Amino acid sequence: MAEATRAVPREGVRNVRLKLLLLGLLCLLPGLGVARMAWLDQAWWLLALYPAMSLVSLLLYWQDKQQARSQARRTPEKLLHASELLGGWPGALLAQQLFRHKTRKVSYQLVCWGIVLLHQVFWADWLFLGGRYLAVG
Repeated sequence: MAEATRAVPREGVRNVRLKLLLLGLLCLLPGLGVARMAWLDQAWWLLALYPAMSLVSLLLYWQDKQQARSQARRTPEKLLHASELLGGWPGALLAQQLFRHKTRKVSYQLVCWGIVLLHQVFWADWLFLGGRYLAVG
């Protein structure tokens, strides 16, 4: 009887609503920033960059997870972080939860969340301070 009542690990993402809300909130500043840039005819291509790089990141995480399972050659962490830095961090955060991949490695998470923070700070500076501190160009 004790065997039958033993807790079975659930598959899938835990706390889905909370995590989707957090992802939506994190995407708010970059979304407003790229929309404003496009509206001002400064960089309309950024509207496509975040979704495209998020898809690239998601696919890189999926590939790395498959390689980890089959003990094949892994995707370098530098490549995963580069895709995050180039705007793919929303896809990376989604992939980490969907595939349960790279979520426990603290050193990896520190860099990943540092990249997310960098994007937040850049867009907050650009939107609210006119790019005073992180001016590009």
